[in-house]
Amino acid sequence: MHDKTATASTPWWKRVGWLVIIWSASVLGLFLVASLFRLLMTAAGMKSH
Repeated sequence: MHDKTATASTPWWKRVGWLVIIWSASVLGLFLVASLFRLLMTAAGMKSH
C-alpha cells in the first residue's frame, strides 16, 4: 500500500523540483525529435520556403 506520511513529509521544493525536471526533459525530448524530423525532411529535399 501507499504510505501517505512519506508524501506529506516530502518538502514542497523537492516535489516542484521533480516536476520541473520531468517537464524540462519532455520539452528537450520533443525538441530533439522535431529536429530529427526536420533534418530528415531537409535531406529528402523538402524545404520550408
